[in-house]
Amino acid sequence: METQIARISSLIGDPVRSRILWLLLDGRAYTATELAASTETSPQNISMHLGKLLQADLLAVESQGRHRYYRFARQEVAYAIEALANLVPGASRPGARQHETAIRHCRTCYDHLAGKTGVDITDYLLKEKILKPADQSFTLSARAGSFFAGLDIDIAVLQTQRRSFARPCLDWSERRHHLSGSLGAALLSSMLNKDWLRRTLHSRVIVITAKGRKALYTHFNIEIVN
Repeated sequence: METQIARISSLIGDPVRSRILWLLLDGRAYTATELAASTETSPQNISMHLGKLLQADLLAVESQGRHRYYRFARQEVAYAIEALANLVPGASRPGARQHETAIRHCRTCYDHLAGKTGVDITDYLLKEKILKPADQSFTLSARAGSFFAGLDIDIAVLQTQRRSFARPCLDWSERRHHLSGSLGAALLSSMLNKDWLRRTLHSRVIVITAKGRKALYTHFNIEIVN
C-alpha cells in the first residue's frame, strides 16, 4: 500500500498534472488543447501528462467526433483532490488571490455544491433531520422524500445509481462538510436548471441569482447578503 501511495503522490504532485486535476474539479470535460492552454504547456507535453493520468486510472477519455474529452475516471478522484486542498496553508490556498471571496462563498466541487453556501445547505439538512449522519455517509429521514420531491429530485431513482448516494465531503475553505454523492449532484443540477444558480466561464465560482436568493431562504433558511 505504501508503494501505491507513493506512486499516486508522485503522479499528482507534478505541477502540470496537479493543475490539470484542479481544473477538472469544475465538473466539465476538457480537450487536450484546452488543458494545454490552461496549464500553459505544449500539446506534446500535455499529451505525456494525460497519458500518465490515464494509465493510473485517475482520468478517463471520451471521443466525440474529432475531439477527445478528458474527465475524472470516478468521483473518488475528485474527492481526493478536494481533500488535499485542506492541507494547503491558508495564505496559499487555491482561490486566495483574485476571486477569493467568490470561490469561498459558492463554487462547484466536481459535480456538487461547495463553499459556504454548500456547507450551509448541508447544515440545514442535518439540523432539520432531513439528513442523518452515519458511518462515512448520510442517511435519509422519513420526510426526506417529500422534501427533495419539492426540489424535483427523485431520491428513489438516485438510490439505484452505481455510485455513492449521499456522503460528506470535507470543504477546503470552510473546513466542514458539504453534501456530495448522487444526491449532492442532483441538488446542484436542480438549482442550475431552476436558475437559482449560474456557472461562470473558466471558473468553479457559482453565481447565486436574485431568484436563487429567495429560494435558498425559502427552502433552506439561508439568507444571502450582498
